[in-house]
Amino acid sequence: MTRPIRVLVADDERNLRELIIRELGRRGHDVDGAADGVVALERIRETSYDVVILDMRMPQKEGIEVLRELASFPEAPQVIVMTGFQDVPAAVQAMKLGAYDYLTKPTTIEELDVVVRKAAEKVQLLRDNVALRAHAPGAAPFGGLLTRSPRMEEVMHIVDRVAPTDSTVLVLGESGTGKELVARAVHELSARASRAFVPIHCGSLPREVFESELFGHEKGAFTGAVGTKPGLVELADGGTLFLDEIGEMEPDSQVKLLRALETGTFFRVGGTRPRRVDVRLVAATNRDLAEAMKAGEFRQDLYYRINTITIALPPLRERPEDVALLAQHFVEANGTYGVKRLGAAALATLEAYGWPGNVRELLHAVERAVILSKGDEIQPADLPPEVLGSTPSPLASPTGSLEAMERQHIVSILRQVGGHRGKAAALLAIDPKTLYRKIISYGVASSEWR
Repeated sequence: MTRPIRVLVADDERNLRELIIRELGRRGHDVDGAADGVVALERIRETSYDVVILDMRMPQKEGIEVLRELASFPEAPQVIVMTGFQDVPAAVQAMKLGAYDYLTKPTTIEELDVVVRKAAEKVQLLRDNVALRAHAPGAAPFGGLLTRSPRMEEVMHIVDRVAPTDSTVLVLGESGTGKELVARAVHELSARASRAFVPIHCGSLPREVFESELFGHEKGAFTGAVGTKPGLVELADGGTLFLDEIGEMEPDSQVKLLRALETGTFFRVGGTRPRRVDVRLVAATNRDLAEAMKAGEFRQDLYYRINTITIALPPLRERPEDVALLAQHFVEANGTYGVKRLGAAALATLEAYGWPGNVRELLHAVERAVILSKGDEIQPADLPPEVLGSTPSPLASPTGSLEAMERQHIVSILRQVGGHRGKAAALLAIDPKTLYRKIISYGVASSEWR
């Protein structure tokens, strides 16, 4: 965990209890104490602990009874039972009731610390599994940002610099430019990479549903709340919460989010006890937040809270050198539909288009072409009509226009690779000898790519 482990020590022996609290605190844990079982249960209801160190023999309510009641808690902490040698059978019973481990008195702080850390790891694994089950189906893993663009390389440089910190990041860019991919890169290059990356789209749900998704809800909080549900903020504890299109968030939700960011605590919908979390926030928007603030649609204090580091993504039309690289990658990524290659004319058509939908539109265009292409080579006719509209239709083109397009594309690729014919042939998916023949036949001079 990146935050301190939250521990409750429930033991009626005051000196031992205070010793454990002090020594575990020195080892970096956040530790509270309880003198009996009743107080321990009250504390657990009020605070989200990771681990409880539970003495088996306590006044008012013994440890075994505390364990039985914890079984009904929707998110009970891991319990380490402490008992004397003569109470080992009771400890075995406690294990059957769900205790993580037991230690016999006297024990060393070093041994206790090791068991506490292992129990906390189990807590985090359980939370991560919930997050993965809830969000993994729609979340593609980060496989690297593909680019030849100097502007995108600057973006990657900023990501490398900011990722190891815990600073809040605001990613700006048009729809489809890859804002979530950048957010995932920030997460995976950080110390939180082993924890959950949890995304949520702020404009896709009504306010009431959005707040329930973000903060969770208690049973009976509203019609349909048949059980307790942890929110995405809790699932991201120790990891990264990605708020996509934060500019679409309702003002009431903005207030609650700001409070959670500033205090590290929040309330579930219908809940009465505060919950603490340690999350790194990455937000994204395609809106002009300055204009949204002037219009009273976005809170100024929230803007300053999330605007620690800003990363602006250029649209695809401003980095045309990436079109061929990304298109080739998407063809390979859709290989399950058949092994295809991009013909020179099709690639020239893609490069001539303005891509208002950015990288997302290019991805879908290539996927469509791979599926519809009848041969091994993708032709312009396999591309969407709106993409074809940017260049003359090959079916209606006079003889020689495809050759002109191919010549232009070869020159473009040679410029990208500094005239290296081997690299150019690889990008064009043709043999170097074929490329050499085309350069000769089209009369391409070296001065055209230098």
